[in-house]
Amino acid sequence: MTTSPTPLLVLDVVGLTPALLDHMPRLKALAGHGSRAGLGTVLPAVTCAAQSTFLTGTMPAEHGVVGNGWYFRDLGEILLWRQHNGLVEGDKVWDAARRLHPGYTVANVCWWYAMGADTDFTVTPRPVYYADGRKEPDCYTRPPGLHDELTAKLGTFPLFSYWGPTAGLVSSEWIIDATRHLNRTRHPDLTLCYVPHLDYDLQRFGPTDPRSLKAAADLDAVLAPLLDDADAEGRTVVVLSEYGITPVSRPVDINRALRRAGYLEVHTQDGMEYLDTTASRAFAVADHQIAHVYVRRPEDLAGVREVLEGLDGIDAVLADADKKEYGLDHPRAGEFVAVAEPDAWFTYYYWLDDTCAPDFARLVEIHRKPGYDPAELFMDPDDPYVKVKAAKALARKKLGMRYRMAVVPLDPSPVRGSHGRLPDRPEDGPVLLCSRPGEVSGTLAATEVKALLLRLAGIA
Repeated sequence: MTTSPTPLLVLDVVGLTPALLDHMPRLKALAGHGSRAGLGTVLPAVTCAAQSTFLTGTMPAEHGVVGNGWYFRDLGEILLWRQHNGLVEGDKVWDAARRLHPGYTVANVCWWYAMGADTDFTVTPRPVYYADGRKEPDCYTRPPGLHDELTAKLGTFPLFSYWGPTAGLVSSEWIIDATRHLNRTRHPDLTLCYVPHLDYDLQRFGPTDPRSLKAAADLDAVLAPLLDDADAEGRTVVVLSEYGITPVSRPVDINRALRRAGYLEVHTQDGMEYLDTTASRAFAVADHQIAHVYVRRPEDLAGVREVLEGLDGIDAVLADADKKEYGLDHPRAGEFVAVAEPDAWFTYYYWLDDTCAPDFARLVEIHRKPGYDPAELFMDPDDPYVKVKAAKALARKKLGMRYRMAVVPLDPSPVRGSHGRLPDRPEDGPVLLCSRPGEVSGTLAATEVKALLLRLAGIA
């Protein structure tokens, strides 16, 4: 007789660290009654790379997710925040589970690379891109009928609370409620739930700001009903995080340095400058505190390295042997990987004059920008009419008209928290909690999470 697997709920509480647990009594109690361990992360310590390691048990050198995005050499394009699971190479946890227990069911609620994954139930943010250029909030689900079911019960997925200047608790509440609904109605064996709320204020204000600590307490309260459900359903709960967010105060304009040195080229249209990846001899894909630097010609390697090593705010420049040491030696990685100093982070900016910035620079445009832009969490503090502009754009949106929410500042200095480099202290790094006592202790490597989940399910 085949034993049924123990149902699991895996919560990815982004940015959770041991220090924040002191402000999250419900999660702290879960760890107190259960067990707790430090959790190693990967380089780069960013969402897509870390989640891929958790689910495959391998490093970026094997699963190929070298960041939240990279330069697709065969396309000549920088693409961030792709959604197709085919980009993640290797054996996922659900593949291993089904070999051991055929019929094992999995729900993925907003973990990355959800589309195309061989999971039974999928919910992931996916705007509607209308033919006239409008972008409206929505989500993708599988099976398709789940979309209207969730929308009728919870309302439209709150995309503008998921990222941007108005990002906040509303999106995490929707995700948590969707997870509760799936667990109650579909009873998957494994439920993956991504909870982004801590990412916002910790980047805006820094990890110790009172507003960030309040965000932690607010999220803890919102998680309580989901944890109550899990307890009633007999689900083992695993809470983990991908990285810790640490204080920063120095933006590093890595692409501007490469441009001034003659390696990066732009092309101009309608007075706006665009990064020309196909003509540039070198450019960087900025990803928080990590930047992949792509160098087209071998003869330029020494010169590019000299530029990087001379740039204030860069802690290390990793080449082939270094990338191998950190499990980052995949063909998708840059010829160099730049690591920022602890209080610094990389901008994607490549223009030298703000009057030449492309129009998307002032928008929340995560798919058009050739790098990560945390300034999207702010409205431009130097624009006295920024709220008026936002109100006018919102009015046009409500009328079904095209609109441009051009409110993002080009000054990155307000950013106060970042991540991406390996933590300098364990208390600044991720943590893993388990609702069952005696299951985890000490420190687990990120590559051990997959095996842990299989063991907790009782099918390893």
